[in-house]
Order: sequence, then C-alpha cells, then structure tokens
Amino acid sequence: MASEPDDKPKKKLIHEMGQDLSALSVEELTERIAQLQTEIERLQAAMSMKRATRDAADRLFKTAR
Repeated sequence: MASEPDDKPKKKLIHEMGQDLSALSVEELTERIAQLQTEIERLQAAMSMKRATRDAADRLFKTAR
C-alpha cells in the first residue's frame, strides 16, 4: 500500500472553523469570506455532480426492471 511522502509540503490552512477572529483585519476577513465562498461553490458543484450521477443510475435501473 502506497502512502503519501512525508516531505510533501502541506497546504496552509486558510481558515479553521470556530477560530478566534478578533486579531484579523477587515481586509483579512474579506479575503477569508471570498475564499470560503469559492470553496462553498466547489462543494455545491461536487454535490450536484454526485446527485446527477445518482439520478442517472436510478433512471437506468428503474428502466431495466
């Protein structure tokens, strides 16, 4: 079983849920919101693709019966 190399650089954590925000500037908060909105859009697109795949499979198996 292959594992990821330990020397591979880790992605910097942009935001942690529940993190203390008091030390962040308005600009930093605005940037985090933009990044989180982009991530939400990516998650919604993935969810839509999964639903479409599931719906197609459901249609296929309903017509096969």
